[in-house]
Amino acid sequence: MKRIILLVLAALTLSGLTGCGYNVMQAQEEAVFAAWGDVEATYQRRADLIPNLVEVVKGYAKHEAETLTAVTEARAKVGSMQVSKEMLSNPETFAKFQQAQGELSSALSRLMVVVERYPDLKANQNFLDLQNQLEGTENRINVARTRYNKAVQDFNTSIRTFPNSLTNKLLLHLERKEPFKAEEGAKTAPKIKF
Repeated sequence: MKRIILLVLAALTLSGLTGCGYNVMQAQEEAVFAAWGDVEATYQRRADLIPNLVEVVKGYAKHEAETLTAVTEARAKVGSMQVSKEMLSNPETFAKFQQAQGELSSALSRLMVVVERYPDLKANQNFLDLQNQLEGTENRINVARTRYNKAVQDFNTSIRTFPNSLTNKLLLHLERKEPFKAEEGAKTAPKIKF
């Protein structure tokens, strides 16, 4: 009789633990960190390509130093930021990181305008290759951000729904992660004039 009671208690305990979400939340947080690693890797790829792009453009557009300096400074600012997993739970630090990346994107856009002024540069094969790589990298960044936001959504939903919310409150104390948001002014469509 005592053995039967112990078996029933063990079965109830095991079934209770499988429904508490402990392992699910741990796995989802790791998915957020992995997705964030993908975002960092794509940003690093872009940062690595920029010096090459700048050097090619410098050869053709020596008097456009202001734009080239802005790109170089924006890249340096992004490179100097210390990025950690803790940043994902800190809205202020995350916003600063996102702002620095936005400044780099803006500087690259200005660089592309400079390129439009120099037809010979646009025809240069080295530049075309770098431009294609940069465009592909920007697409990768967008995909990585989207995947990261999906992982954050799954994680944040998991820690806020029952019974996982109870397990999180009592055992894990995991914090909500920050998703990427649109940059300031992104709601306004750019105006194109011919």
